[in-house]
Amino acid sequence: MPQRSPLDLPEGDPFGPHNLPYGVFTAPHAPQLRKIGVRYGNHVLDVGAAAAATASPHAEPLGAGTLNPLMAAGRPVWQAVRAEVLDWLTDPAHRSTIEPLMHPLPAVALHLPFEVADYADFFASEHHATNTGRIFRPDGEALTPNWKHMPIGYHGRAGTILVSGTPVVRPQGQHLPPADTSAPHASSPTPVFGPSLRLDFEAEVAFVVGAPSTVNTPVPLSGFHDHVFGVCLLNDWSARDIQAWEYRPLGPFLGKSFATSLAAWVTPLDALAAARTSPPARDVPPLPYLDDSATGPGGLDLRLEVALNGHTISRPPFSAMYWTPAQQLAHLTVNGASLRTGDLFASGTVSGPRPDELGCLLELTWGGRDALRLPDGTRTFLEDGDEVTVTAWAPGPQGTRIGLGEVTGQVVPATP
Repeated sequence: MPQRSPLDLPEGDPFGPHNLPYGVFTAPHAPQLRKIGVRYGNHVLDVGAAAAATASPHAEPLGAGTLNPLMAAGRPVWQAVRAEVLDWLTDPAHRSTIEPLMHPLPAVALHLPFEVADYADFFASEHHATNTGRIFRPDGEALTPNWKHMPIGYHGRAGTILVSGTPVVRPQGQHLPPADTSAPHASSPTPVFGPSLRLDFEAEVAFVVGAPSTVNTPVPLSGFHDHVFGVCLLNDWSARDIQAWEYRPLGPFLGKSFATSLAAWVTPLDALAAARTSPPARDVPPLPYLDDSATGPGGLDLRLEVALNGHTISRPPFSAMYWTPAQQLAHLTVNGASLRTGDLFASGTVSGPRPDELGCLLELTWGGRDALRLPDGTRTFLEDGDEVTVTAWAPGPQGTRIGLGEVTGQVVPATP
């Protein structure tokens, strides 16, 4: 039986012609030579080689070893390149040229697809914010007074963004002994130093900035598609005990900065046009720069799934997020902060209203009170050897599904 061509995909493949996510890979015969690739089914097209073979006008940015030059080129170029890639993969006239440039996905090594400039993480899920408020402030208001007036966020650490599949070393730091964690506001608590005992994951969606902006020039809601190149899944690992001891008064620091895992594939925004949806109804009118009542649907219908050691533990819906990505970007820049190519901003934990839609162990176990039952035992927080994988899909045109590249990471013991 003749072997199926990598250009002939089975019907309904989530990485088919409606998707075309970008990544960076190396082939076994040239492990030092990073190339831009586009995933098509279970193969990767060397788009730099394809551009050279077809005399593409975009051969220079596609021949780079990182997505940054393509991302910096702006939306008209992104759209032109996407149309070119689609033509290469689907027009029979290109088959003899393109087929030899397809690499089986298992045969290549995937790398961080772009150089991360800055990283900001938001807190955009009302369900997540409400649950954490109830866990940490059982006798107070679940949401802080500012939460429904602006997307809350913090500035993370770009240098520890790790590509999916990279092991995650259990962090060490100051935290209270287990006996004191129930009373972190005691007048004179005594911390200890050592590996985190309450390591957690956070299932998130991240947005990759392509075109930069000018300092002191806020990006309006309408500018989102001009500046954001694409979407990735992200896991913002969290050491809950380190975070609980350090966060007053300035917020996340060492409890977050040790590792953030990012998918190896960037899904272009244009691939998600059919997934646009209206955000949940808001009961507090936002200020004018965040008011999206007159714009098109700003939410995205992304269906996430979280697996711990291969067992599905949650299916968080991104459509339930209170603050949209465009509002997050508008708020990030409203004070005059500029965007740089390679900036990354993430949604914060994606959680829905149901018990099986929670995006972190903090919520799933209610702060460690209720153990999560798995085929290999119980968990309150992550143990060494645990592997967390986040996958997602979105509705595409004509009833298709758009797959997002997974983000996975395995916890390894703290460095001695």
